[in-house]
Amino acid sequence: MPKLIRLYITQVLIGFGISGLFVALLLWLDVANLWTLIRGSDVTLLAIAMLWFMNGIVFAGVQFAWAVMNMAEKDEGPKGGSLVAHGFVPVRVVAKSVKKAR
Repeated sequence: MPKLIRLYITQVLIGFGISGLFVALLLWLDVANLWTLIRGSDVTLLAIAMLWFMNGIVFAGVQFAWAVMNMAEKDEGPKGGSLVAHGFVPVRVVAKSVKKAR
């Protein structure tokens, strides 16, 4: 299996795992009475599965993007910009008035 595909599958599984923890915490802490609302419904499992899956898509995408961006090579050059001090000199600007049309 190519390394990129293996990386993608691994990061997606990690993202869905994080989503499972997130949904479990949401329901356990009863944020915005979410668990109370879901528990009183007749489609409890469907609601939990949808909540996990939709958050899983987001977390998996973020996890994969973070993994790809973390693969960038680190620059060894100087950092922080120029060490030369810049002097600021005020410049006079003439403002002309514009006559209003009637």
